[in-house]
Amino acid sequence: MSERGRPRSFDRASALRRAMEVFWAKGYEGASLSDLTAAMGINSPSLYAAFGSKEALFLEATDLYTRSEGTDIWSTLEEAPTARLAIEGFLTQTARAYSQTDRPQGCLIALGALHQDSTQGLICQDLRRRRAENQTALERRLERAAAEGELPADFDCQAAATFFATVQHGMSIQARDGATHAALMATVAGAMAAWTTMAGANT
Repeated sequence: MSERGRPRSFDRASALRRAMEVFWAKGYEGASLSDLTAAMGINSPSLYAAFGSKEALFLEATDLYTRSEGTDIWSTLEEAPTARLAIEGFLTQTARAYSQTDRPQGCLIALGALHQDSTQGLICQDLRRRRAENQTALERRLERAAAEGELPADFDCQAAATFFATVQHGMSIQARDGATHAALMATVAGAMAAWTTMAGANT
């Protein structure tokens, strides 16, 4: 029988999730093909047949990560009734998500690949785009609060979004280095003190 006609002998969705966890733990460059195939339970030819390349596998894994991990972070940002609660909830959910012990710590989007070179230019571009989209989500939430009169007219939504996105990225690095949930929550407390300075004590 032709190989082309045979169904795959593995669960592609499960294999992709396991690959995502390897990339999450080790980053794009740190995850070797042997790491990936061992975790996915397949050989190299099957990986290439199913996903095309390591690069394509990583891009698909980051799509899965975006859809399935840390969704409470972004739903809290949108659903909180005030901008202050939105930012506080965003950071609190970040601390919870990044410090869970049953999965890699930190954020794949923040830590997966930071330095562009000839072998992973597309990877870095994709992650940079995703980080920018996250920062834009913060900025839009703050702009909504400003338009509703909750924030001062001169509130700098772009600068505030940049600041809180930077705090979140720092929390990702802290978590990867072993910071506990309590330690991350101390960072949240500091960031909310900065919010009071930026937005005023009554917001």
